[in-house]
Amino acid sequence: MREQLAVNSGTIDFLAKFTTSDQFEKTFKEGMSLVEETANYLDGEGRVDARVLDRTGAIAYATESMRLTTRLMQMASWLLLQRAIASREMSVEEAFKEKHRINLAEIGKGHDLKGGEQMPDGLKALSDRSLRLLERIKTLDSMLSRTAVNNDQVENLSPINAQLNQLERAFRVG
Repeated sequence: MREQLAVNSGTIDFLAKFTTSDQFEKTFKEGMSLVEETANYLDGEGRVDARVLDRTGAIAYATESMRLTTRLMQMASWLLLQRAIASREMSVEEAFKEKHRINLAEIGKGHDLKGGEQMPDGLKALSDRSLRLLERIKTLDSMLSRTAVNNDQVENLSPINAQLNQLERAFRVG
């Protein structure tokens, strides 16, 4: 269906091109590797690192590890959603219905934590890498969303989506 929309409108389907690109594959692998690396750290070396922290440091460690895992799960969900669209396991309509469950906006760095100075280097490094990847994914998501709206693909798929997108554009700040 996406290809037909692109042919009918005379536009290039950026989503289809992007999700089959080397750039997407690299980003996908980086994201999934970071999930695996984080799980291994938190189950192994991270447990050892956390044992030497005082109470305040341990609370900061637990908070940051929850932030990190939440961030990674949201990013992995986004990457898997894009891959499902590319492999035609999911239609664009289904993807737009599922996308509301993924929240990339509220999983950033967060406020500084009391005891954060005790954070082990391993956790800091994983967190920093995840934040850099998050920014790239948010940029890609923004580009894909704008392209879909600019190509009128979403409006062609459903009159309800067209109205929702009009409202979103009307109230968008910036």
